[in-house]
Amino acid sequence: MTKRHLAASAALLALLAACGSKVDLKPVAGQPAPAVPVGATRAPTTEELTTPDAQARPARSDELLKRSEQRQPDDFDLPPPG
Repeated sequence: MTKRHLAASAALLALLAACGSKVDLKPVAGQPAPAVPVGATRAPTTEELTTPDAQARPARSDELLKRSEQRQPDDFDLPPPG
């Protein structure tokens, strides 16, 4: 490898190392705070904004069927028209 390739590789490695910062995000100084949602008494915290609710991330059921069960009749389970 040439010196140019080594320098480019070192620069790329330094840039990639800078991407993994683990510092908490802070609001920019001088910028207005986020708007308070309609009907809320206070602005939501960062933790509340970044935690998905149950609809966004529903619980998963991995339980397998242990035995066959007869389905209950469903009045709305109609064949397709035609």
